[in-house]
Amino acid sequence: MSTLYDVAEMLKEARAESRLSQHALASRAGVSRSTVARMETLAKGDMSVSALVRLLEAAGYDLKLVRAGHERTVEDILTEQRSGIYRP
Repeated sequence: MSTLYDVAEMLKEARAESRLSQHALASRAGVSRSTVARMETLAKGDMSVSALVRLLEAAGYDLKLVRAGHERTVEDILTEQRSGIYRP
């Protein structure tokens, strides 16, 4: 399981790989630059999931849930269940 610190680091890496400044990412996501800085440093010890999703999307990433020890995402599993080919 990732810690909030790990998530903050992943957000920083996503922004860096997208070659965006904190200001540019904030502008694309519709949040303040201070929100980006706070989330990248965990300044308040937590982060908003809705802001995290917006920031990741603005950097060109999707937030996916993956069951521990598996490679398929929750989305993959739900699609398999709906199509009748679910494999646990």
